[in-house]
Amino acid sequence: MNAVELIERKRDGQRLTEDEIRWLIQAYTDGTVTDYQMSAMAMAIYFNGLDAEELWAWTGAMLESGEVLDLSDIDKPKVDKHSTGGVGDKVSIPLAPLVASCGVAVPMMSGRGLGHTGGTLDKLESIPGFVAELDARTFHDILARVGVVMAGQSETLVPADRKLYALRDASGTVPSIPLIASSIMSKKLAEDLDGLVLDVKVGEGAFMRDMGRARQLAETMIGIGRSHGLAVTALITDMSQPLGRMVGNANEIAESIDVLAGRGPDDLVEITVALAVEMLELAGIDDPRTAVDEALSSGAALEKFEELVEAHGGDPAVVSDRSLLPSAPEQTPIRAEAGGYVAACDARAIGLAAMRLGAGRERKEDDIDPGVGIEVLKKVGDEVSPGDVLGVLHHRPGDISDALARASSAWAISEEPTSPPRLIHDRIESSGPSI
Repeated sequence: MNAVELIERKRDGQRLTEDEIRWLIQAYTDGTVTDYQMSAMAMAIYFNGLDAEELWAWTGAMLESGEVLDLSDIDKPKVDKHSTGGVGDKVSIPLAPLVASCGVAVPMMSGRGLGHTGGTLDKLESIPGFVAELDARTFHDILARVGVVMAGQSETLVPADRKLYALRDASGTVPSIPLIASSIMSKKLAEDLDGLVLDVKVGEGAFMRDMGRARQLAETMIGIGRSHGLAVTALITDMSQPLGRMVGNANEIAESIDVLAGRGPDDLVEITVALAVEMLELAGIDDPRTAVDEALSSGAALEKFEELVEAHGGDPAVVSDRSLLPSAPEQTPIRAEAGGYVAACDARAIGLAAMRLGAGRERKEDDIDPGVGIEVLKKVGDEVSPGDVLGVLHHRPGDISDALARASSAWAISEEPTSPPRLIHDRIESSGPSI
């Protein structure tokens, strides 16, 4: 087969066969197809998409480009969750041990932050000693012993996705729904799951900024799961403002511990509990809401988090001693210039400001400062007076003017009372014919 001919056909809006797609993905994985050729194909897909059969074949070829985990010896239902990313979205950190404490195995593969959105692995690695990069054997052993593991994608798991993900970032093709969906689902299918819950973010701080595209992405991923025999449910949740109060890395770990200890912010708790209930329902757990409430109130979920941290080589003492987590030495408040009500707290602006402080990365090779971040004290609907502190930048000494300007622009104050946004916009479950 010839890569140029396939690129030209997709460029012209024609479809590719299953054999052609499988050849293309394998040839790209082994280096026969070059980065610049696959970049051209990604752009052709960005403009012309993939139909249902092409998407099924593309995802399957990605999945088969490397090893697939075998978790069949673990005698528990295995359910994972994936978020499409947001600002302050630390939900996976309390969610995984919470669900595991209810008797479900959670083999969670997570990613790193890029741009204005944070990454679960970066947050976990702010815990002293925590190791997130695991080989398949260690991943399996921790899951079997603790019931939950949170790690990055190994070198041998879906290697085609590792190459293509970096290429999409460099070629301006990240927002392609077929490429997003196949990237996410190929990794999740490689986890040998019984069920998957998707948290599809929508709003200014999300990759999908409107409901139409968020719903399309959710339905596309559900369709891929159904066609490969995996039960998938999706919640479309709000990302117009940051989730919780903390944006950063170590500070989001502290807030996650608060959730497990029963004192987290209401919005973060609501999303975490809703996703936990969805995961337990897919696992067949009776009365999942009661199970979640009992795991939180009894301390079982917090104990499971300590077990998880210790299994990954981290120091579980961070649960009781937050001073063990990295922190920044300086704080700069952002004050309201006028009184009224918070009408907007732009998640994207705050995420970009946190990135400028060092909490995120513009390029994949950039380093993260785990101690810096932003504390969001006033959110949509809150009443404020002139001079009230809207948020606080936690930072290192130096010039923070750009970050301060970006963060300050996030808040809009209205004279009229406002209401906070709805947190869960929709729920979509697997139904109807497979793709």
